[in-house]
Amino acid sequence: MTSVRTVLVVGGGTAGCTVAALLARAGVAVEIVERKPDFTVHGSGITLQGAAHRVLREVGVYDELHRHGFEFAALGLRSVDGRLLVENPTPPTLGAYRPKMAELLAAAAVEAGAKVRLGATITSFTQDEHGVDVVFADGDTARYDLLIGADGVRSSVRRQLGIEAEPRPVGMGIWRVHARRPAEVTNAELVYDGPCYIAGFTPTGPDTLYAYLVEAAQDRSAHTAERKVATMRELARPYRGPWEEIREDITDADRINYTWFEHLLIDGAWNRGRAVVIGDAAHTCPPTLALGAAMALEDASVLAELLLTRDHVDQELFDAFVARRMPRAGAVVNGSMQLATWLLEGERNADIPGLMGPIYALLAEPA
Repeated sequence: MTSVRTVLVVGGGTAGCTVAALLARAGVAVEIVERKPDFTVHGSGITLQGAAHRVLREVGVYDELHRHGFEFAALGLRSVDGRLLVENPTPPTLGAYRPKMAELLAAAAVEAGAKVRLGATITSFTQDEHGVDVVFADGDTARYDLLIGADGVRSSVRRQLGIEAEPRPVGMGIWRVHARRPAEVTNAELVYDGPCYIAGFTPTGPDTLYAYLVEAAQDRSAHTAERKVATMRELARPYRGPWEEIREDITDADRINYTWFEHLLIDGAWNRGRAVVIGDAAHTCPPTLALGAAMALEDASVLAELLLTRDHVDQELFDAFVARRMPRAGAVVNGSMQLATWLLEGERNADIPGLMGPIYALLAEPA
């Protein structure tokens, strides 16, 4: 029993490839249209907790990602001078190389039978009660039972649907680098002091880690490769302990990425008719709780489940989807924004454990 036979997924990122893999595996004819000429992604590392693990196992890529990644079960807090202040136990967490996860999810979608149009976009679509007619940029046209917009925070699908939600800057920018892992680094660690709002790192493999420095948002678009390296090394200079070795390995601009934190949360339905948005197109938050990817993965899993267990597509299906997703995605966006606000305002008495506890307890249950 399935409510759809043909589906177009716009966007080949985390949410898009996941929903494509799950639907195609069940016999749905799925097509992915991806603007980029390949499935590569920017970024360095990613922190994946239990909510993400469940979906990655469902798709069948967790074991391979785990083989390339690094599992840990504690979060350390350090001072600027390198002293380890506290090490709190956490549920098993996987640090991984973000491009590797993208590669595995894309491969899972293709192996499941999803067809792919790379370097392609849609220019418009119209719909009726039975399907969606799509016009591609090359002039081709096609009709689908459902269109899924998984095309990121600046989603063209969301705009074409007339959903009035746009990303807003948080006021923070993040420098990320993939670097060699000092032998002493066996858990994720954070510093909430010094010249940056956050200085942190997460192990991502046998000899690698993902390090990041969060500053006040600035226009860094004109930075040359050499200036990127120099800026990140300068921001890292005051931090001691493992950061001293990490800083020495910040030498290659190709391993550095800089973006601004943004936030977005659609209030109300995530669909209009037979077109729906998921992942960053529906909700985006600063990575202060490291749960953005988990929410995108859960969106894909829940939507696929509903489509495969319902007889037909109707508003009741989409309402059920949002009813299951909004409490979790909303808690993550709001919690991530609260933590970012505390950092921006220099709040010294913030109850961070009190903020995180209920969210992690909520997400411990399956979506």
